[in-house]
Amino acid sequence: MDNEILEYKCPSCGGKLEFNTKGQNMKCPYCDTEFDVESVKNLAEDRSNDKEDEFEWKRESENKWSEDDGMAVYSCKSCGGEIVCEDVTAATSCPYCGNPVVFVGNLSGELMPDLVIPFKLDKNAAKEGLKRHLSGKKLLPKVFKNENRINEVKGIYAPFWLFDTDADAKIRYHATRTRFWCDSNYNYTETLHYALIREGNLAFDNVPVDGSEKLDDTLMESIEPYNFDEAVDFKTAYLSGFLADKYDVDSEQSQPRANERIKRSTENAFMSTTVGYATVVPERSYVRTTSGRVRYALLPVWLMTTEWKGKKYTFAMNGQTGKFVGDLPTDKKAFFKYFALWFTGISAAAMGLLYLLWLM
Repeated sequence: MDNEILEYKCPSCGGKLEFNTKGQNMKCPYCDTEFDVESVKNLAEDRSNDKEDEFEWKRESENKWSEDDGMAVYSCKSCGGEIVCEDVTAATSCPYCGNPVVFVGNLSGELMPDLVIPFKLDKNAAKEGLKRHLSGKKLLPKVFKNENRINEVKGIYAPFWLFDTDADAKIRYHATRTRFWCDSNYNYTETLHYALIREGNLAFDNVPVDGSEKLDDTLMESIEPYNFDEAVDFKTAYLSGFLADKYDVDSEQSQPRANERIKRSTENAFMSTTVGYATVVPERSYVRTTSGRVRYALLPVWLMTTEWKGKKYTFAMNGQTGKFVGDLPTDKKAFFKYFALWFTGISAAAMGLLYLLWLM
């Protein structure tokens, strides 16, 4: 597989530069020198023209990765170690020297993103987010906090497709209004039936759809929204120090999910206008999109995995806003304890009410 590894070295000390989420620039972790992204990019382009020594060796019998393996092998320019990773990996770190590397070949041509939202929150913020997520959960097993271990905390630039479109819609509803009254002989109920029709158009910008098979769509949608006003034109420098994957679900495959999200949002918006009725039931929904545009973007996500009693729990945090989501186990003993207390309290209140009524 023909690919190129891109590393950003500090002009001052030669250390490996990483993207600094706080300063929104490139920072050397060794000498603390900071550089703006554009300068680092220009310097890297200039250095890319430098030629290296060329030695050619051929092994008489050599096993190679096949395309069916879905794996690729690269050589780290810093230490020479082999980096074995999935062929969709766009950025990672060397397992031997820990230096961040970017696989430029997986970010070129049609694979090059249009936009990127840089990380604003670092790994410590992700760990603090997990602590806040665990705090105050009365039904969470106490030992979960003690025995729980964060197996992995990964900052990932996740591949997303962004859909922009105008939507024309027409929805028909069956609605009712009900009136009750009575006289000395009968109780009356009057139900009026209405055909409601809502018609109009909406504009959608940056509807995100996960472009990776490995990431759970529900989990990714749960940490939305992102502020796309902070999105910038893609530069590989933003990936340094983080992981990144290229998409393995293309834009055409992502269209059904985008259509579903746009249709659901349109229906919710129109439903919000049907007020003042006892019941409102949609009968027919029609949505047509026009002037559609699709862009490819990388969005910041912190992923954490933990294990407890042999079960894996996955948490995700929006690397821009800090929104945190993830499922937690429930202490069955604590659940039944709280249920018993609640039921006892309700029973006591009911007995007290009956006693007061008896006294009256």
